[in-house]
Amino acid sequence: MLRTGPKETQNHDSNSQKVYPQPMDESVKQNKESMEALVSKIFSNISSLKAAYIQLQEAHTPYDPDKIQAADKLVIEELMKLSELKHSYRDNNPRPPSTSPQDSRLAAEIQEQQSLLKTYEVMVKKFQSQIQNRDSEIVNLHQQIQESSQRKIKLEKKLKQRGLLSKEPEDSEEENNFFSVELSPNLFSTFVETAYKSIHDFSKPLINMMKAAGWDLDAAAHAIEPAAVYSKRAHKKFAFESHICQKMFSGFQEESFSVDSGNVNVSTESFFHQFLAVRAMDPLDVLSQSPDSVFGKFCRSKYLMVVHQKMETSFFGNLDQRNYVMDGGHPRTPFYQAFLKLAKSIWLLHRLAYSFDPIVRIFQVKGGTEFSEVYMESVVKNIILGEGEKPKVGLMVMPGFMIGGSVIQSQVYLSGVKCAEQ
Repeated sequence: MLRTGPKETQNHDSNSQKVYPQPMDESVKQNKESMEALVSKIFSNISSLKAAYIQLQEAHTPYDPDKIQAADKLVIEELMKLSELKHSYRDNNPRPPSTSPQDSRLAAEIQEQQSLLKTYEVMVKKFQSQIQNRDSEIVNLHQQIQESSQRKIKLEKKLKQRGLLSKEPEDSEEENNFFSVELSPNLFSTFVETAYKSIHDFSKPLINMMKAAGWDLDAAAHAIEPAAVYSKRAHKKFAFESHICQKMFSGFQEESFSVDSGNVNVSTESFFHQFLAVRAMDPLDVLSQSPDSVFGKFCRSKYLMVVHQKMETSFFGNLDQRNYVMDGGHPRTPFYQAFLKLAKSIWLLHRLAYSFDPIVRIFQVKGGTEFSEVYMESVVKNIILGEGEKPKVGLMVMPGFMIGGSVIQSQVYLSGVKCAEQ
């Protein structure tokens, strides 16, 4: 009895150790393996999600809708896989199963991956929103391009009928830049400034050639406007700008601009089409295509008006260039090309003025007219006026315009006023 008692007790303890702790060790092991497999799948899916996300970014530069759609599909697939893993984990583990260090580490890793997953979900939703916005923009742009192409075809047809285009347009930079612009007072004001600058720019080589030919510039300025009194000798340059302006704008108030166009009644729409056709092109290229077009006739007539034959004789020693122009040609000399830039700017301004309904009205100011701050602006900015002094206009350098109810001031040189030293 004394020998068997302890032995039975020992066997009982031994059996207890074999029956109860062993299943607990196996459960922990299985749970650990399951968690490690889950984390491995999460890492694998996160890597795939990152790769899909990078593809989505790359598809935006350059913007490729097909690649964006394919990458977006991959991102959604990976998100769905991660979402399934998340729901599977929550279903199988409603509460934290253990507080052991190993299980705590796995739970922390899972929580970190879930947090990363939420971040990616937010980013993907953001990109999906941007994709939808860009898709809408692309659709709108395609519609605008189609509308512009249709307008372009109609415009080219009308221009060929008017004689402004003589052949089918080829693929070129000019064609790519051939898009309509909004007809507005601001657009007209911009081209007034361009025309004024072109007068100033052409006057420089003209004056330099006169100097080189031995002209008396003081006498020439006096001949243009004898009554003008200049506060500085350098201001006599405005006399030559005024001469160019008077010749170039002669006939501006007429629809034909003093050019015989075959008595064709031109609509405001056609004027604007002509403006669009010429504005982006080099004037010599326009004349190469249609030397006898209305624009070509305009350039020839204005050149013969602005550049007197006495000037040409003194400049070049002969009248070869003048005769070439009179015979219907457009020489490629630097001087004539400089003039064509001036002619183009004035021509465009006229086409634009007649594109409005009602048309833009031009007004000019004669020498001796009392200065008006409403309708005129001094080309010299640092003038000094005494109290009650009413200056007189010496020269009109650029005409003014009435567009709707607005006034674009005429540019004038005031006679006999004092100027502050600069």
